[in-house]
Amino acid sequence: MFRASGAMDFIVNGIGQWTAAFGLPAEALPMALLRPLSGSGAYGIMASIINDPAIGPDSYTGYLVSTLQGSTETTFYVLAVYFGAVQIRRIRHALITALSADLAGIVAAVVACLFLFR
Repeated sequence: MFRASGAMDFIVNGIGQWTAAFGLPAEALPMALLRPLSGSGAYGIMASIINDPAIGPDSYTGYLVSTLQGSTETTFYVLAVYFGAVQIRRIRHALITALSADLAGIVAAVVACLFLFR
């Protein structure tokens, strides 16, 4: 729904110009943005990128989104389920740490794919 509304394209077009210079193409940016929110949504974006005949699984973008799938976590789901199970209410430090780990995973995936596949 977020993608169909055009909001994803609006965000990607704005940020994609700068991230492409660092090795994160605009086609892979939705995967990096959605992965901390939804694992199944990110998987759907990954599948659509890999099945796109213009990009394909053997391209740099295909390798990058596959690496992003394995190097990041569905942060908000984990915080909600696991912290909710043990009734922890204040999660601000865990949220900052988890989002920092997601950012580190994105950077590491880009560096690894630039080193190995470009």
